[in-house]
Amino acid sequence: MTRSFHRPILALVIAAVAAVMAPATAQAAPYCGISWGSTGKSAATGDREMVHDVRSGRHACFDRLVIDLGGEDTRFATYDVRYVAAVHQDGSGRPVPVRGAADLQVVVGAPAYDRYGNATYQPPSRTEVVDVSGYTTFRQVAWAGSFEGRTTLALGVRARLPFRVFVLPGVAASGQGPRMVIDVAHRW
Repeated sequence: MTRSFHRPILALVIAAVAAVMAPATAQAAPYCGISWGSTGKSAATGDREMVHDVRSGRHACFDRLVIDLGGEDTRFATYDVRYVAAVHQDGSGRPVPVRGAADLQVVVGAPAYDRYGNATYQPPSRTEVVDVSGYTTFRQVAWAGSFEGRTTLALGVRARLPFRVFVLPGVAASGQGPRMVIDVAHRW
């Protein structure tokens, strides 16, 4: 008699524990399926592209920075993107302060000038390259310079959040060059 009495209680206890544990398992899933991480991302292939524009966009799960490139081919894969204590200007080494709790340094292996030294891109403002007011994650995009074949941007981010970097190829004979994309998640 005693054994049969304990079985229903044991079943209730197991069901209660399972119910309590289920939400914890559901919360363990990554935000929006994002599993990017926050460590540096880089690639180096020796490209001959030039920066032509910088733009941004807002998405449901992340904010996006796009660097439009153009030049001699439709592919590009030379970059280094990482969180740093402070981004420094190319050439001078002066710090480039940006709003936000984390500084994401974006180094593109492409100058913002052609082989004759003519600018292919000039930001409208060195401190506000693109307007990111109202964005969930981005706080500021600042120009750190273009020097010796590379261009550096300082991306002020709300916090050290996961990010990804990828390059979309250009379209041959269309005038559309490759685009480098940096997505920073809204949260972990």
